[in-house]
Amino acid sequence: AWAAQAALTPGESVITADGLWLGHGWVRRLGAQDAQGDSVLLQRQRREALAIQVAEIDQRLAALTESLEAGEAAIEESERGLEALRQAELDLSRERQQQATRLATLESRLEHSTARAAELAAESEARQARLEETRETLEETRERWQQALAEVEAGTGQRAAIDATRQQARAIDAPRQQARERLAELRRQQQQAGQRQQQLALERQRLETQRGELAQQAQRSRTQLAALEERCAGLAAERERLNQPDDDQQQRLAELLEQRSQQESALNQCRDRANQLGEMLRQSELERQQHERDLDGLRTRLQEGRMQLQALALKADAQAEQLAEQQHDAEALGAALDPNATESAWQTRLEETGERIRRLGAINLAAIEEYDQQAERRDYLEAQHAELSEAIETLERAIRRIDQETRTRFKQTFEQVNQGLMTLFPRVFGGGAAWLTLTGEDLLETGVAIMARPPGKKNSTIHLLSGGEKALTALSLVFAIFQLNPAPFCMLDEVDAPLDDANVGRYAKLVKEMSESVQFIFITHNKIAMEAAERLMGVTMQEPGVSRLVAVGVDEAASMAEAS
Repeated sequence: AWAAQAALTPGESVITADGLWLGHGWVRRLGAQDAQGDSVLLQRQRREALAIQVAEIDQRLAALTESLEAGEAAIEESERGLEALRQAELDLSRERQQQATRLATLESRLEHSTARAAELAAESEARQARLEETRETLEETRERWQQALAEVEAGTGQRAAIDATRQQARAIDAPRQQARERLAELRRQQQQAGQRQQQLALERQRLETQRGELAQQAQRSRTQLAALEERCAGLAAERERLNQPDDDQQQRLAELLEQRSQQESALNQCRDRANQLGEMLRQSELERQQHERDLDGLRTRLQEGRMQLQALALKADAQAEQLAEQQHDAEALGAALDPNATESAWQTRLEETGERIRRLGAINLAAIEEYDQQAERRDYLEAQHAELSEAIETLERAIRRIDQETRTRFKQTFEQVNQGLMTLFPRVFGGGAAWLTLTGEDLLETGVAIMARPPGKKNSTIHLLSGGEKALTALSLVFAIFQLNPAPFCMLDEVDAPLDDANVGRYAKLVKEMSESVQFIFITHNKIAMEAAERLMGVTMQEPGVSRLVAVGVDEAASMAEAS
């Protein structure tokens, strides 16, 4: 332990089996109680020290990893540069091969063009020689023809000479014709040869131009090829130089490899140390968790004991309060209890009593008060129900009385109106009969139908009558009602419109009779009805847009007419 103290760093410590606690620059001896009491603190300090060591190792590991990555990056960069040079050399080799191929192609085309130009020149010279020969033959033939013509013109007079001359002329004409044809053919050939010569000259000029261009292109290709060869030589030298590094680079590479090996070794050691520290940290964490679980269990048991003690105290206080409320003496109850009774027996009895209480169901402590309120409300509702029942009975009696009186009055009124209708209808129509009938048996719900039988017709309802008959029947009914219960006045609006003169006279006579008890105001345009009136009211318009009301007393007007 003393030997290990010198290697301890700040935050690290060692505890021996005999209670000696060694740290960086300090020593402490622990007793049994201190060792047990401070075990949690020591474990926490050990965990913190281990965490610090792990962090330092991680930092060193990160630094070594960065250095290793930098070396690998430099090596990869060198390899990429070498690969780029190799690729450039391959590209230059391919380009040089392509230039050589193009140069060979151009030289072949140049040789072919030169040979073709020589052939064309030889052909042109041969055609020119044939043309000269043809010209010489033509000149000889022309001279012979002129000599023969001169001999003919000399006129020797000799027949033999003439025949000979003719034969000679014919012999000359055939070659001459052949010569002419040959001359035309030669001229055509000469013309074709001239055209061909021009074409050959143009072709020769084009070939010369192309030859010059090919020569220039070949020169450029040679120049490019020389440049490419020079560049390939430089690249080969550069590749050779790169393939054979100098001593500094070789030494630097060896140093980098050695440093990489050392870093990998240190990295492996750090990883091993980190794994050991991690394992120690996990063991410490497991021990801490176990201690915490034990401590939590003790705390839980202590809390449960406290809660049970508090519950027992509260239960004792509650039982004391219940005994005080029930005015019982605890000592007297204790003396009255069976001394031989056990707690289990009393517990069983208590459980049985509790079970009986549970079977009773939930207890509403406000049930009595609620019952009193509901009973009071029931009494109030019963009183209201009695009042409403009495009111309903009173209303039903009143309704029955009203119905009875309504039936009686309706029957009396119906009979009186029916009697009046039966009396007035013959007077209005000058005969016939009319009466009222009930459509049902219940006088309160029944309807009333008018049956009318004008003179000369069968029994019929009012719907089957004409307009004038309906009007007279309605007048009979209205007047019958007025006889039963006269009104102060009655207004009739053009009731006589659908009536003929005879019926208008009956209508006017009936109105005249009824006017003794009822004042009638009727509107009419019929002169017969106007004659029955006592006073006429008319509207005149003497000026456009200006109306005036004119009143005329019929009796006064008749008196004035008689006086005049």
